[in-house]
Amino acid sequence: MPIFSIINKTKLLIFLIVFCFVHFSYAQDKTNDLWKGVRFGGGFGLNFSDTFFSATIAPSAIYEFNEIIALGFGLNATFNNQKSIYKSTILGGSIISLFNIINEIQLSAEFEQLNVNRRYNVNLNIEDDNYWIPALFLGAGYRNGNITFGIRYDILYNNQKSIYADSWAPFVRLYF
Repeated sequence: MPIFSIINKTKLLIFLIVFCFVHFSYAQDKTNDLWKGVRFGGGFGLNFSDTFFSATIAPSAIYEFNEIIALGFGLNATFNNQKSIYKSTILGGSIISLFNIINEIQLSAEFEQLNVNRRYNVNLNIEDDNYWIPALFLGAGYRNGNITFGIRYDILYNNQKSIYADSWAPFVRLYF
């Protein structure tokens, strides 16, 4: 075997090894950079009395592109039980956009799509409900670090179908 081809194969092997290490290191740095902008948060709720029980869990995640803009998604799962009247399961998701116009003021837009499944007591002669309901919340809040307090308004509010009592709703948003 000529010495020239051995040297070329050795150079090629060294080049490939160095390329792989450099590429792996670069890809790892980019992956770490990607995860640095991801924040996790969400909400939960619990409401109960002698005749009523409601529990909600709503995790969410956002990606902060910079100090001003963040986009993400959320999930929602709610279970309600009104003794002797109905049970409902509400499942859905949302797309969240946050705009920090200045450090203390956060504007938000959130599109939510929920599937509502209500099962009434057979003795009431009310048909069960199963439908989808959209909501588009526009909000504004005061931001301090990872927490934001504010109010939001559902511009698609339907008082016959919405799971919310009113089109206006206060919120507390926390992301880690």
